[in-house]
Amino acid sequence: MNDDEILERIMDVEIREEGRRGIKSYVLRNNVLSDEEKKIIIENKRFLSFFDSSKRVTDLFDEKKPLVIEIGFGMGDITWRIAKENPETSYLALDVYLLGCVKLLRELGKNGVGNVNVMRFNAPDVLSCMTDDGSVDGFHIFFPDPWPKKRHHKRRLLNLPFLHLLAKKLKKGGYIYFVTDWEEYADEVLALSREESLLVNPHDGFAPPCSWRPTTKFERKGIEKDHKINEIWLVRQ
Repeated sequence: MNDDEILERIMDVEIREEGRRGIKSYVLRNNVLSDEEKKIIIENKRFLSFFDSSKRVTDLFDEKKPLVIEIGFGMGDITWRIAKENPETSYLALDVYLLGCVKLLRELGKNGVGNVNVMRFNAPDVLSCMTDDGSVDGFHIFFPDPWPKKRHHKRRLLNLPFLHLLAKKLKKGGYIYFVTDWEEYADEVLALSREESLLVNPHDGFAPPCSWRPTTKFERKGIEKDHKINEIWLVRQ
């Protein structure tokens, strides 16, 4: 593919099918890139497009290493830091926000982190079409959009069908690590987790903080507003 084709391809973030509709957990923002940002995308071999759904996510990584998928990494502040501290684990970072992808790619290069691949595509599509059942060691979902207005709750990423999809993709003993500063959302996810028979909560309720998860600027702002940080750790039976 030439450069223009690469840039055109990354503008698609979900599968397009005739008559296919659904509630999205995101609203796309600015897709305008500077020449420098375009260069980062074109030259970076760790930036993947959803170009061939016959490929498997596991084909992208060393099969001997654990695989963790982060869904909705935002600006990637946590992503590259965790990956740098865990070089023997492979990470796939999924998000639809283009500028966040560029920022994460820049940070990966700047900090010499080589165990992360970045894909700009809708996570449910990647999991459904490219990810085998029982192939993932862990999922990270940190501070997803809480869609606070009641009429928008249907847009929330974590619902029962999606939780079941995550559970199916996990290896036995694999985990889902969910963190939010929106207490009502945390309560909802905790209640949903009790309905998923493939998952068990070893803490029975909210989990203690994991010392290896860095604190982000976004999280600190939430704490300053007296938002309680709630963490949920679920394990595949």
